[in-house]
Amino acid sequence: MAHEYATAGARVCIVGRREHELNAVADECASLHPRAAVGGAPGERGSGGDTFPVVADFTSPEDMVALRKKLEERWSGLDTLVVCAGVSALRPLLEVAGLDRKHGECSPPQASAEGVQHAVDVAHAAIRGNYIGPLVCAVTFIPLLSSTSAAPSIALISSLGAVIPPPTRTLYASSKASSLALYQALSVEHPTIKFTFVIPSTVEGDFRASAVDGGKVREADPNKHGLKRTAVAKRSIQAMDWGEKFVFMPWAFGRIAHFLYWVTPSIVEHFAARKYNFTPQ
Repeated sequence: MAHEYATAGARVCIVGRREHELNAVADECASLHPRAAVGGAPGERGSGGDTFPVVADFTSPEDMVALRKKLEERWSGLDTLVVCAGVSALRPLLEVAGLDRKHGECSPPQASAEGVQHAVDVAHAAIRGNYIGPLVCAVTFIPLLSSTSAAPSIALISSLGAVIPPPTRTLYASSKASSLALYQALSVEHPTIKFTFVIPSTVEGDFRASAVDGGKVREADPNKHGLKRTAVAKRSIQAMDWGEKFVFMPWAFGRIAHFLYWVTPSIVEHFAARKYNFTPQ
């Protein structure tokens, strides 16, 4: 999305924890700026330029308040907030607690105190990335958006798993669903801000490699069968420009599956299990 905004000539602030990757994206955005495209100087990087990289953790109130201060000093405000960070979790919940379920029985028969605690610790990590981070961003930036932009907007990049429960994604789905519900409620509390909720199915990339539960990818290779990141970025920006609230990707697949889940949930659950190569034991 940073590339798309830079290509359109927008000023872009990119926030993340990994400085090397941030700087690489900032350089790419600067080269994509219209001034560079017409043979002029690339878009300026840095404090007052078109591309502004900031190393920060979006779950940290201190980091986000410091970021807000920088935005006020450099750009005198903010028009659009895109929340697209988070963490993955890829294992069934009881497996996280150390239980192996086969033929309707668990081995060992019960979760130990250590196993339960491990599940709690992993849940905290998922909640921190998928719920606390979006909450911190909302509390920090909604007042700034409301007071400095003529057309404030917020986009939450969520997941189809937030509205259709996926097996083996227990903690991921529940934490993403929580942030989606949070932002839906915020859209009612702050009607002057346009909220857009992007709900894609599997997207290409290495997002799953850092799963907080150490799980493996079970579905078909996302880099071969997933949505293209560029397509998701373009559609997300289009939806924000048009003031759309819910964006399912692919539209027909997501919308129909969401509707059918409430009409015939067992059918949708069957196909969800197939997608993730999950067989209830």
